[in-house]
Amino acid sequence: MDNTNWMVNQTGGSDFILMGLFSQSKYPAMLCVVIFVVFLMAFFGNAVLILLICSDVRLHAPMYFFISQLSLMDIVYISITVPKMLMDQVMGVNKISAPECGIQMFLYLTLVGSEFFLLAAMAYDRYVAICHPLRYPVLVNHRVCLFLASGCWFLGSVDGFMLTPVTMTFPFCRSREIQHFFCEVPAVLKLSCSDTSLYEILMYLCCVLMLLIPVTIISSSYSFILLTIHRMNSAEGQKKAFATCSSHMTVVTLFFGAAIYTYMLPSSYHTPEKDMMVSVFYTILTPVLNPLIYSFRNKDVMGALKKMLSVGSVFQETIK
Repeated sequence: MDNTNWMVNQTGGSDFILMGLFSQSKYPAMLCVVIFVVFLMAFFGNAVLILLICSDVRLHAPMYFFISQLSLMDIVYISITVPKMLMDQVMGVNKISAPECGIQMFLYLTLVGSEFFLLAAMAYDRYVAICHPLRYPVLVNHRVCLFLASGCWFLGSVDGFMLTPVTMTFPFCRSREIQHFFCEVPAVLKLSCSDTSLYEILMYLCCVLMLLIPVTIISSSYSFILLTIHRMNSAEGQKKAFATCSSHMTVVTLFFGAAIYTYMLPSSYHTPEKDMMVSVFYTILTPVLNPLIYSFRNKDVMGALKKMLSVGSVFQETIK
């Protein structure tokens, strides 16, 4: 390729084209409606959970504080990808500018990284609650909760600040069609005409570190938790501990499993179709599952929901 053609490809269009999910579907209109419904369920499910935790005094505990942070992350998480994808389908436009792509990539990486560490903080919270219940008010007080939550957001943003600028400064002289429904790093890197192998190795090591620290904390916490549960004489105590921890472990397994596939498996395991399906799972479906996992299996949350609904019905009767 001569220099003239290279310059045309490099500067001829600053917009990327998101191929998206709908180009792969035989029934794009139906898929669009399904994703819209799922988005509404995720958005309002997490919003209601945050509202319940903030409004009900019985839920003003560290465990629910971390759950509210998880719901907040899920709301932002699903909002940076799905609305754009749905609007593109409705308007018949599937372009995204380079700055918009960079912003989307940064927010996505920040939220993913933050959620990794938040799940580790939640595991630590359960470890202290079950293994050191008498010291729990001291070890996980309000100040510690704020410190842990702030640390999670900060560490997630470090991931975004490290990977986004480097990814977006690579020259893109190939087709600008991103085989994805949002600007995910591996999908964007495939468009670069320069050698990205060293950067991919560094990104792999960064992701290993981002996953290794939370996984170590979670594994250690649950090893001690299982040991403590095994020593319990109370069957009721064992049941309650298992119920609390199983919810968290379900979320951890879903989220970390998808992240390991996306960022740690060799490229030979990846195809655009597989990558999009996995991304749908943890970008769209996981935010729907989280409020269901943490609400319907929790008596305190269900009690707060019933109380809110009863207050709402009384208010309506008063107006009538």
